[in-house]
Amino acid sequence: MSDHREKNGQEKLGAHEVAAWLRRHPTILKQFPDLALSLVVPRDEGPTASLASYQLEVLRDKNRELSKRLSDLFANAQENERLAVRTHQLTLALLKQRTAADTLRAMAASLAEDFNGDRVSIVLLKPVEGLQDVDWLQIIPQDSPHLTPFRDCLREGEPICGRLQPEKNVLLYGARAEDVTSSALLPLPEIGLVAVGSHDANRFYPGMGTLFLRMMGEALVTALKRFDD
Repeated sequence: MSDHREKNGQEKLGAHEVAAWLRRHPTILKQFPDLALSLVVPRDEGPTASLASYQLEVLRDKNRELSKRLSDLFANAQENERLAVRTHQLTLALLKQRTAADTLRAMAASLAEDFNGDRVSIVLLKPVEGLQDVDWLQIIPQDSPHLTPFRDCLREGEPICGRLQPEKNVLLYGARAEDVTSSALLPLPEIGLVAVGSHDANRFYPGMGTLFLRMMGEALVTALKRFDD
């Protein structure tokens, strides 16, 4: 039996066969670039220098990719830290208010100033004493047909981010609806809706994290419940 056969009958390739196969497939490293990293290249000067250069370039590419990932992770961590601080400050501000009207004013002000909302809209299902003539507030009864487009999100209570349908935009932002190209919509079951609109179509988008939106909604609901009759 040939020396290149194992006892179980499977072919065992020798160094010469491997070398011959590689000569017939000179582009193998393009398919498997990580293979170059596992090869041991002699230090002697000669034709192997090009393979050493290739290995170095592969390592550089991997290093650049890792550096970019680390940079993205660091930027996301910083943004999450800023959002956490702002959400905490908002929660404290809401809990310091002594009336439901002041609580809603604090919410609207924070969304516009601390969270850089171009448009802020709050829709309540029931009127709140002490809030008149504010352009960011609407009182719409729960059985109103105007709320039909929002029935599902009010029932589910899940935040929505992205471009809203035109009828939703009009109800939330009125005459300024055309200026809003993306929104973060926070439904508060049995209370109403809170929306933050942006002129930037990419500011709020489907799939973005909604953890902090949920925390803000829970903080507002908790603060308002203190004033229930």
